[in-house]
Amino acid sequence: MAELPREVDVLVVGGGSAGCVVANRLSADPGRRVLLVEAGVDTPPGRVPPEILDSYPMPLFHGDRYVWPGLDAAVTTDAAGRQRRRAYEQGRVIGGSSSVNVQSANRGLPRDYNAWAALGATGWGWDEVLPYFRKLETDLDFDGPLHGRDGPLPIRRILEPDWPPFARAAARAFDASGLPRRTDQNGEFEDGIYPTAFSNRDDARVSAAAAYLDAATRDRANLAVAAETTVVALSTAGRRVTGAVLRRPDGSERVVSARHVVLCAGALQSPTLLLRAGIGPAKHLRECGIAIVADRPGVGANLRDHPALTIAQHLPRALRLPVAYRRASFLALRYSSGRPGGSASDMYLTASARGGWHALGRSLALYFLWVNQPHSVGRLRLRPSDPAGLPDIDLGLLSDPRDLDRLASGVRMLVGLVVSRHLNPNPHELFPASFSPAIKRLSAVTPRNAGLTALLARLLDGPAPLRRSMLRAFTGGSDLVSLCRAGGELEDYVRNNVFGVWHASGTCKMGDPADPKSVVDPRGRVIGIDGLTVVDASIMPRLPSANTNVPVLMAAEKIADVLIAR
Repeated sequence: MAELPREVDVLVVGGGSAGCVVANRLSADPGRRVLLVEAGVDTPPGRVPPEILDSYPMPLFHGDRYVWPGLDAAVTTDAAGRQRRRAYEQGRVIGGSSSVNVQSANRGLPRDYNAWAALGATGWGWDEVLPYFRKLETDLDFDGPLHGRDGPLPIRRILEPDWPPFARAAARAFDASGLPRRTDQNGEFEDGIYPTAFSNRDDARVSAAAAYLDAATRDRANLAVAAETTVVALSTAGRRVTGAVLRRPDGSERVVSARHVVLCAGALQSPTLLLRAGIGPAKHLRECGIAIVADRPGVGANLRDHPALTIAQHLPRALRLPVAYRRASFLALRYSSGRPGGSASDMYLTASARGGWHALGRSLALYFLWVNQPHSVGRLRLRPSDPAGLPDIDLGLLSDPRDLDRLASGVRMLVGLVVSRHLNPNPHELFPASFSPAIKRLSAVTPRNAGLTALLARLLDGPAPLRRSMLRAFTGGSDLVSLCRAGGELEDYVRNNVFGVWHASGTCKMGDPADPKSVVDPRGRVIGIDGLTVVDASIMPRLPSANTNVPVLMAAEKIADVLIAR
């Protein structure tokens, strides 16, 4: 275990996507001493675990090894105030969630960033952020003014000539939507059917750690990486942050002083650290017995995620992927709901040919449906009884009825598309799916689960009456086709099954310093505090119409330039 320095120029808290970018860019100056701190394990070049390198997202099936243990969130709250809670898998490993996610690499739409600028994030419109999207990437398929060719992150797609039978079948089924097929979701901004872009090279994941903390970067004498090191508290002197108290794996603690601290701990951990440091809503801080350093009501507010549903379908054998074919997600459908309160391109649907790593998963297709432009808002708070413990997270999904309406409408559309002769025409072989506690236990990588899922897969491929009986048992009797014919029952199904897609954001909102709800200004500096910058998904004023990893990398590249210029 390497010795921690006592003093650095820049302390980067969190080795996720943003932290890897900031550590790389700021340590490029040999005169700047940088310390990157990550609570999870390190995965240095040449020693990346195979489950992280896998094109299929295997890390989530390895228990809490790569995620924050015990972290959960309220998903919805009913009229009586009863919450539905479940585990929230946030990356806790070098590379953060880019080391555990599905590797999606979509940017979102120009209107997303123009909206950020209109909400007070001056300088973050599409024309201002595009150079940073180009800077971060090497697009292996497309060139031109919208794409980069020499950035750290490779981005590719599996294009139609190389599609396996499932992708061809799903595309033919999606054609019934009437939307055109397109090729570049990061350069064509209309509705359509797209091959998904993902961060991958030579059929291996390229996380932010692999892209930005390569061997040459780690060899810099002025950069130290401290993994399995937890930030206990930020150190303050008046209204200035001066460093942090760090805890090592052996339980020892050390104060590290820094001229500047950059929080890159993510939309759940960054606001938690601010609140513990006395930066947040004054009333809440008093309830927690924390001295107020700065009254910033926006800390922990504006929490957003994409409300989502997952639906599975039994696949004919001819459409299944061989075990050796690791990439399983091929297509995305971006479309406009046309519902009241909706907007252009406000819905998103992806199709995957594998519902799990095991034999049972290989016999199932998995469809992700989510609201691309949600109105619902949640919040994060400390627990007054235990401010040092895990935060109290309420995603607030479906708190705005317009999101419920659009998801219900989306289920009807999805069922109409995928109950198809191209995929599986049997409506009874389409069923709700979720990463429930029971499914999570069954999905753990163990010899027992490998054997059990192989048996279940053989039974599922047996006679149709047996398969129907098994599917009814798996789903509690839910019949999606029947639900789509009944208004109230479909809405109940959506409420009981909705979840986010691990895109938590917005809890340290970037905006005009004169806006009391803003937490950071457009340069990422915490308003009213010296020596502290935040850059991760927490600063997003609104969710982009996309997975959040590439937008976070863009934001980190942009704010790194600001920090270097200072």
